[in-house]
Amino acid sequence: MKAYKFELFTSTIEKNIKDGIFKPGHKLPSVRELKEQFKISVSTIQNGYEYLMIHGLVESIPKSGYYVSYQTKKNVEELKSDRIPVIRDAIFKDHLGLTTSAGAGKTFSGFNVAAPGDLLVPQKLVLRTMQQVIREQGAGLLRYYPSNGSVELKEHIITRAAAYRTVIHMDELIITDGALQALYIALATVCSSGDVVAVESPCVFSVLEVIRVLNLKVIEISVDPVLGFDINFFREACLHNPVKAAIVTSNFHNPTGILMSDEQKLALVTVAQYYNVALIENDIYGDLNFHGQRPTTLRSFDVSGLVLTYSSYSKTLAPGIRLGWLAAGKFMQRAEQIKFSLGSTVSPLYQETLNKLMTGSSYDRHIRSFRMQLAKNAYSTVHLLSANFPDSTSILMPAGGYNIWVKMPDGTDMLKFYRQCEQIGVRFTPGYTFSFSGAFANYFRVVFADKFSVKKIEAIMLAGQLMR
Repeated sequence: MKAYKFELFTSTIEKNIKDGIFKPGHKLPSVRELKEQFKISVSTIQNGYEYLMIHGLVESIPKSGYYVSYQTKKNVEELKSDRIPVIRDAIFKDHLGLTTSAGAGKTFSGFNVAAPGDLLVPQKLVLRTMQQVIREQGAGLLRYYPSNGSVELKEHIITRAAAYRTVIHMDELIITDGALQALYIALATVCSSGDVVAVESPCVFSVLEVIRVLNLKVIEISVDPVLGFDINFFREACLHNPVKAAIVTSNFHNPTGILMSDEQKLALVTVAQYYNVALIENDIYGDLNFHGQRPTTLRSFDVSGLVLTYSSYSKTLAPGIRLGWLAAGKFMQRAEQIKFSLGSTVSPLYQETLNKLMTGSSYDRHIRSFRMQLAKNAYSTVHLLSANFPDSTSILMPAGGYNIWVKMPDGTDMLKFYRQCEQIGVRFTPGYTFSFSGAFANYFRVVFADKFSVKKIEAIMLAGQLMR
């Protein structure tokens, strides 16, 4: 994924602000100065300054210019908890209604569904492309496709992955009916009933449900608010328990939005190789970085074949596009058999639609626009939460994706909070749905993957003000 042109100058300004070189109130270079220095257009410079304002780093003063912002950041509380590794049976209540739009109706402002909203889905682009595919291929779309997926589509996936230092081979790649099927195949490939799996804590509900269905046992590995997946804790868990696999979202973890550094990714792969633990990597948010280059993956550092990477297009295009993929590494033979048993063909229409979108520049143009809108939404949401919720509320600013993880002050009556949210017509995802252990009772997730209407803004403001 290419960087934005404006990052030629914004990266330097951002670094100088964060390092304290540019103090609050410092006047920044004018548009004319930057145009002459970097040989870029006025619109590119204005987009760059808009990006810096979105992140609360810069303010614009009419007829004067751009200045370093005086705004202070909300304190972020440590999110990890020190717990000894405990193996638990995967028994979990049905929280499906809390993580979907079921029963919400038009009167609700929903911030609980991790999917792009209707106003951010590129409806015209997707539907127009589908219509072109149908006209061009006709009845051919009604036939069975290769059980592992379209060769052309897999070539696109392989080529795109190579751009972010991730090597995928054609003979290990399976096209799946969405990311969840890819996860199911990966887990069923490397584990048997009763095996122990390490999962992130907090961990998204859908992953926990697949674990429950497969009758696996879990060890919860805490997620550090800066580094991500706690590798030292994982190492201890592997030392004392027969861990068979670990499920990790290294890029923009759901719900915290944390991005693991390349050093942490390498360290995690090294530990997994030492203990011969399969790493199942969820990369569904990888394309949704707010700034910089598209991040690497765990697979970028794997030479053993122990990393199984999966992703989908439901998070980047539209939730109804049920098309994902799994790079199964050295486990391909078993994964291929399991995939076939679940259904031999993924929708030819979806596969050919993605083929056409990625043959040209349509997908990349959409992603660039989508990333910018998500960055704006993230900053706006953090600002709304900071301004309206109790002062000791902890808010973790995501590096990408579209989830914000919030911790209410100790002693908060969370049952009362959710009851009041229901009464005013707003839904967040309760923190207790992200763990088998119930460790996150005081947390909730906010999804910002839709355009913010006046109604949505007012809903967040009122939800916080009622708890002051």
